[in-house]
Amino acid sequence: MEIPFVDLKAQYKQIKDEVDPAVLAVMQRGDFILGGAVTEFEREFANYCGVEHCVSVDSGYSALELIVRAYDIGPGDEVITAANTFIATTLAISNAGATPVLVDCDPVTYNLDPSKIEAAITPRTKAIMPVHLYGQPADMDAINAIARKHNLRVFEDAAQAAGARYKGRRAGNLGDAAGFSFYPGKNLGAYGDGGAVTTNDEVIAEKIRLLRNIGQKVKYHHEVKGFNHRLDTMQAAVLRVKLPYLDDWNASRRRAAATYARLLADLPIELPSYADDHIFHLYVIRIAGRDGMMDYLKEKGIASGLHYPIPIHLLPAYAELGHKRGDFPVTEAYADTIVSLPIFPELDDEKVAYVAGAIREYLADHPAHEDLPAAIAAG
Repeated sequence: MEIPFVDLKAQYKQIKDEVDPAVLAVMQRGDFILGGAVTEFEREFANYCGVEHCVSVDSGYSALELIVRAYDIGPGDEVITAANTFIATTLAISNAGATPVLVDCDPVTYNLDPSKIEAAITPRTKAIMPVHLYGQPADMDAINAIARKHNLRVFEDAAQAAGARYKGRRAGNLGDAAGFSFYPGKNLGAYGDGGAVTTNDEVIAEKIRLLRNIGQKVKYHHEVKGFNHRLDTMQAAVLRVKLPYLDDWNASRRRAAATYARLLADLPIELPSYADDHIFHLYVIRIAGRDGMMDYLKEKGIASGLHYPIPIHLLPAYAELGHKRGDFPVTEAYADTIVSLPIFPELDDEKVAYVAGAIREYLADHPAHEDLPAAIAAG
């Protein structure tokens, strides 16, 4: 059996009869830049997230960077964020001129550990950027309480969390502003790059509209020095078709995660926390000596991934932060032991059972894998 990490072809077959005419309609109208589908998607996604404003952009990275810039955060300022995230999170901060300040992750949820945030706050701190990693919302009550205490902004990195809820509220409506990614493999994915900012602040939304469109409201009337970060109309048309399916697709991901949890529960691995607010963009387990298992899965036709194998503070790109191995022990222990298993809405019980069976077979021949690093076992 061949099991891909994500099956975009299967999803396309499901919605082909809706996607094809939606894309064709854009070509027939010729409104390729900021066309009608962009306006409609922004309205629909804002309504879905329960916010007043959605401004679409060309990527999740752009969404986060424009948020930082719109709040006038730049050189000399600091933004606190997670050490265990994709580099786009920190690039959004540093490329706006500010400095990312890293905090270790919670050992259960993988998200930014609120108990470590206040120690990272300095007079230069302007905001906290929690990451809803793998589709699990961060502890936003605790984070927002700290932000209010210290007069800080809260920017959600919701790139992996489209459709997730935190205590009944959607991701994207849990802070001052949020950035989403619509990269093809995301739970709500375009057929190319794409992203969006959500906020209830009309002034910020308008600033981001200017920044994404070369600083102009009217053609050639440039009010600020902006960027070309517009979402293509054809991508907006695709996203409009997909959005009504998102909740069902997320429910299917949860069902697959529950099946994984049931079939893997007795094995010497650490499983992700399972809660109703988790939409499982990724299903990440932790296992000692993971490389051998990944090779075995590949031999069985099963794709797997690493999200993320090198923590931000150990990347050459962020050597200037001056960190060393040992500074964020939970993040580092997890980076050495995480494996992302296939998960997508079309992953049925038979396929999940095949993956789980392959893991069981591998561990039966490798009993040494029962000894996880102490940092993980403590988690």
